[in-house]
Amino acid sequence: MMLRASGKAFGYEVDLRAVTDPSIDSHIPSGELLLEFTDAVLLRHDVRELREKLIADLGTDGLVGAAGVIGNFSMMNRIADATGMPVGKGSLERTVDIREQLGLNRFRHVSGAV
Repeated sequence: MMLRASGKAFGYEVDLRAVTDPSIDSHIPSGELLLEFTDAVLLRHDVRELREKLIADLGTDGLVGAAGVIGNFSMMNRIADATGMPVGKGSLERTVDIREQLGLNRFRHVSGAV
């Protein structure tokens, strides 16, 4: 939801399928590099080279912003998972298309919902 809203705010027609399929262009400037950096951080790989590439493409502020977003989403997901927090009905309604595009409907989001 947040990525789609950010894309609209900056005038990008974001293709969210790129999140789960790296062969698809996200239409975000440096999107491929940002996805590669995100995967490397989350998988705890060495990110030194990717950090330098991001600084070259997006500047230091871009690198810091990307790292902050990764950390924030990781934190939010851990809290939601640890507390067993279900996805709210409003969120389920707003994300029907995204969940379909990304194949996320195979996960149970709330009791009785698929």
